[in-house]
Amino acid sequence: MSAAPEYRVWALPGIPEVRPGDDLVKLIAGAALGEGLPGLADGDVLVVTSKILSKAEGRILAAEDREAAIDAETVRLVARRGTLRVVENRLGLVMAAAGVDASNTRAGTVLLLPEDPDASARRIRDGLRDTLRVDVGVVITDTAGRPWRKGVTDFAIGAAGVRVADDLRGGVDAYGNPLVATVVATVDELAAAGDLVKGKAGGLPVAVVRGLPHVVTEAGEQADEQGARWLVRPAVDDMFRLGTSEAVKEAVSLRRTVREFTDDPVDPGAVRRAVAAAVTAPAPHHTTPWRFVLLETEAARTELLDAMRDAWIADLRADGRSEESIAKRVRRGDVLRKAPYLVVPCLVMDGAHTYPDARRSAAEREMFVVAAGAAVQNFLVALAGERLGSAWVSSTMFCRSVVRKVLALPEGWDPMGAIAVGRPAAPAPERAPRDASGFLVVR
Repeated sequence: MSAAPEYRVWALPGIPEVRPGDDLVKLIAGAALGEGLPGLADGDVLVVTSKILSKAEGRILAAEDREAAIDAETVRLVARRGTLRVVENRLGLVMAAAGVDASNTRAGTVLLLPEDPDASARRIRDGLRDTLRVDVGVVITDTAGRPWRKGVTDFAIGAAGVRVADDLRGGVDAYGNPLVATVVATVDELAAAGDLVKGKAGGLPVAVVRGLPHVVTEAGEQADEQGARWLVRPAVDDMFRLGTSEAVKEAVSLRRTVREFTDDPVDPGAVRRAVAAAVTAPAPHHTTPWRFVLLETEAARTELLDAMRDAWIADLRADGRSEESIAKRVRRGDVLRKAPYLVVPCLVMDGAHTYPDARRSAAEREMFVVAAGAAVQNFLVALAGERLGSAWVSSTMFCRSVVRKVLALPEGWDPMGAIAVGRPAAPAPERAPRDASGFLVVR
């Protein structure tokens, strides 16, 4: 009968206060050979607190520079609550204050994360191989909170000589069920195990994990070069990329007019979710003055667009436009024809009040039109949140009777343009910032 799996973890005492320029390999090797300690052996994993790397690398700043340091280390704001900022830093890690830390450092100073934690881990591993003739793995750690969980834990920000993850996809569990999404973050588990003996305030920055030689790689192995950076989730796969208020701002900024789409089909469920967001818009008299007509088949889109084109050409000819001018204008309207999905928002006046004079009747309709516009904007922003591109085009408003006839809509439904929907064919160009002060009047 085989022995039950087990491992040991112990901290290395005797590492002094680290200062800029100190040789960490020498300090760690000396501590590992301390009296009463088992030393280091092939297959051990060293779990090293990033703070001693930051100190040795001179990543120390005066405390008055903390906010500026956070700014410099930040590449993207994830969430802000008062003075607390959760950001993505230049290493791709999502952390409070970009990992800029005022603990375990002299009063009046703060620590930045190491410049390249994976490279730092490789230097320590190579140095210990040369100094002690042992082949160990190295995990560089820092502390962070986690979404949906109270408290903090250590996790890996750098690694060398360690299998960063154990990809179990394609295997089966003990009951024979296929594993389709299980990728174990091995270095994060090692980081947490080491922190149990290092602690946060005990002055023990390095731990040794023994008994797990299978997680240590040999020099030259592909996994040996992977590094903890591999664990950073790409933006395209990140379902929780932003805080709530930041997500709204991001979706609004992503709301761009897209005129070129891929041939990828549009998920009808995504469009329906966008409609659900649209109909939360404010409206007068507790009404619901919106309807959204979804053109999900190519036949329905083609029939509508052909009829609209014919009506547009007839109007342009009646205006005395030349055939060349007409052809150019029709081509400019092809954005709807190129889209794989169309939506026609409609205004309905159900519940509108009636007035004896034209002034109040006009104002009543304007209230409903504003509500419809709010719904359309909600819809466009929600589509952006679904990573769908869109283009609102006003053309259906100029041939409402034709649109109603083709789509068999009730007489009281007023088409309020058409919205092309699809996957953008190319990233949108950067939008120049617009100063809102030019649009404000303060009394």
